[in-house]
Amino acid sequence: MNDYILRGTALDGKVRALAAYSKNLVQELRERQDTWSTATAALGRSATIGAMMGAMLKGEERLTIQVRGDGPIGHIVIDANAKGEVRGYVQNPHVQLPTNAIGKIDVRGGVGTEGSIIVIKDLGMKEPYRGNSPIVSGEISDDFTYYFATSEQTPSAVAAGVLVDKDHSVITAGGFIIQLLPGLSDEEISAIEGQLGQLHTITKYLDEGLAIEEVLRMVLPSFVEMERLPLVFKCSCSEERVERTLISLGTDELKQIIAEDGQAEMVCHFCNQKYHFNKSELESIVEKIEMQKK
Repeated sequence: MNDYILRGTALDGKVRALAAYSKNLVQELRERQDTWSTATAALGRSATIGAMMGAMLKGEERLTIQVRGDGPIGHIVIDANAKGEVRGYVQNPHVQLPTNAIGKIDVRGGVGTEGSIIVIKDLGMKEPYRGNSPIVSGEISDDFTYYFATSEQTPSAVAAGVLVDKDHSVITAGGFIIQLLPGLSDEEISAIEGQLGQLHTITKYLDEGLAIEEVLRMVLPSFVEMERLPLVFKCSCSEERVERTLISLGTDELKQIIAEDGQAEMVCHFCNQKYHFNKSELESIVEKIEMQKK
């Protein structure tokens, strides 16, 4: 089954909700990054939430999420846009910790409990929007729930899960974001909180064969789907972009690379695509820079 994102409302428009089925995305991230189980779960949760946050945008808008904890996996970076296109990486992919006290992957131990969540949104304005909040648990979902409440002043419930097999492959993954809008009564809020409190893990339901929208309707029976879009991995790197990076180094540094190494190889953090430039190609870039100066 292909990955997808749902957007919709509940309780006569007083609740905004998004849900994502993201197994294939997380599996591709795992393969490209060669992540071990703890890193896979942390990266997958972040990518699933990032995908849904991207779906809140419009047109050519996009966002970058940084999860910067003090745990052994280091920082997590996710890029997403309004079209359901996502990419991401983790600083230290080879992290596999013992299971936690309840027998689950120890995401908190991998991410850490000190640090920050940073969200940068390119909304087509002169300056990008930048929001941040502290990491409060390291479980990712709790941290983004806190982010929405404090940085965007939108009471939200965020849940994301990744189920990893013994061979490190991804069995299933998904999540949802529920946002409470003005007009909800105390009784309606209490009912939502009560349903959330009774919910098992998302991956338990997905592994049993339920669709992510069925899981969402356990919390919001009145959920009405407004839009469904495909969710895919897509990296924006290219040889042209890498060449621009080399140009930015300047002629002196490029000449030093030519003299010492005779070549250059650059690797994209997000997709691990390698770009190789031989001596003559580097010399051509130097000539291009010098011509532009004349």
